[in-house]
Amino acid sequence: MMETILQVAISGLLVGGIYALISIGLTLIFGVTRIINFAHGELLMLAMYTTFWLFQLFSLDPYVALFFVTPLLFLVGLIIHWMVIQPILGAPPLMQIFATVGLSVALQNGALLLWKADYRTIRTAYSTAVVEVGGLFISVPRLVAFLVAMAMAVALFLFLKKTPLGKAIRATAQDRRAAMLMGVDVRRIYLLSFGIGTACVGVAGALLMPVYYTFPTVGTYFVLTAFVVVVLGGMGDMMGAFLGGLIIGLVEAFSGFLIATALKEAVYFTLFILVLLLKPSGLFGMGRGAEEVGLK
Repeated sequence: MMETILQVAISGLLVGGIYALISIGLTLIFGVTRIINFAHGELLMLAMYTTFWLFQLFSLDPYVALFFVTPLLFLVGLIIHWMVIQPILGAPPLMQIFATVGLSVALQNGALLLWKADYRTIRTAYSTAVVEVGGLFISVPRLVAFLVAMAMAVALFLFLKKTPLGKAIRATAQDRRAAMLMGVDVRRIYLLSFGIGTACVGVAGALLMPVYYTFPTVGTYFVLTAFVVVVLGGMGDMMGAFLGGLIIGLVEAFSGFLIATALKEAVYFTLFILVLLLKPSGLFGMGRGAEEVGLK
């Protein structure tokens, strides 16, 4: 029995790593620009399709394609910020929501027009590979995604803590006016933050392709889970998003094992509602200001 519980826990942590990987970019964008990007899932979908076509047309392994998809998604993020986000930065929140929701619908339907509704995936030699450790079986692609998520969380934390650009991002997140008075180019910081957040979801898309299917609405499921993760971890908290992803992965795995697979989403959405009611700042939230990028 104990071995079964450990196996479920490992599976949950690995899935949680994937959720964390998707959520890190979303929480960075929100923490700096204070705009919730409802098209985040569709950007994941674009990254997955890009990885798929690189494999189909050029036989490029997904882990190699990652180095092409990530800068491409960074560029896409810059373009979206310039065309969609920048004009609405000072607009009422409702207009900001409509803009990103509209972008989400446009990207979904564009993908449906170009690639139809077919499910597409990549099969590599390691897609179903597992390693056995002490009688426990670990999926290789999911382990890679988990390790990359952990590395990205640490790398972004150090980037924000140690580098001049990271400090400028933190200053902008905490107090935009004060940052402007200190000579920080706030518009440039918003642009770069959106690009970096989008690049993060590009990494996630490339790592997901060996184990998931892609189709025009694939981002909807992942982005709903990402919102739960971001709220659970504390809106804008980088390390909170990583820990929140692991928690949701564990909740999903154990609820599927102990209750029913069909009810796992209901369980973690119930948890989501309880967190909103009892601790709106999230389990790891630190209050308005310093929490935006997960640093005190």
